[in-house]
Amino acid sequence: MPTEVALLESHALRVEQMGRVEALDKVKSLVLLPDGIHLRTGDVARYFEVSTASVRRLTDRHQQELISNGMRVLRGAELRSFHGDMVSLWEGEVPASYPQAATQLRLYTRRTVLNVAMLLRDSDIARSVRTHLLDAEEDLRDSYVSLDKRVTRIEGCLAGVGSALRELGPVLGRMSHRLDSLDRKLEITHQIVGAISLRLTDVSQDVIRLDTRMDELARRLKDLSRRKQG
Repeated sequence: MPTEVALLESHALRVEQMGRVEALDKVKSLVLLPDGIHLRTGDVARYFEVSTASVRRLTDRHQQELISNGMRVLRGAELRSFHGDMVSLWEGEVPASYPQAATQLRLYTRRTVLNVAMLLRDSDIARSVRTHLLDAEEDLRDSYVSLDKRVTRIEGCLAGVGSALRELGPVLGRMSHRLDSLDRKLEITHQIVGAISLRLTDVSQDVIRLDTRMDELARRLKDLSRRKQG
């Protein structure tokens, strides 16, 4: 597990943590400008409870890293346009703490503020954010270990199931062979029953014809008897 010192010193470790901006609000509420996106240098200083000069010095030392994580420097027409947007977004009177006469303005996003938290040494708030990041990573690692153990147990169970299935394989094969044999016997039985049914139909027709002939013979005998009596 990385330590706080490693986080302060290693750019690669900071990159790994850059998506976890929720750590900021876990430690202290972050006050944004009316656009809900940006903060000024003074806002960042108030969040970390340090001087504005401290934040400026840190920003100067790590300018490229902070720019890659959302920091912007506005000047000229871009700065005037931004001021106009902020004034229009404020409901009611613009706070006196919002200066508009500066020749340039550094803007920070949540991601940039998290970056500052992983660089700022002399701030209890920054240390708390780093501690939260490291503790959360420890919890995540523990979850991974627990999950790995559960997966290992499941794999062990599946291995047992596989062994049992291999043992059942020959038995199932024999059962399948016997079922095939029974199917063939049943088919032959169906054929025999069908043949017998046809024979019985023929016999029934023969019986009907015999009955008809017997009736005819009885009528003839009856007629012959009458003639003799007459």
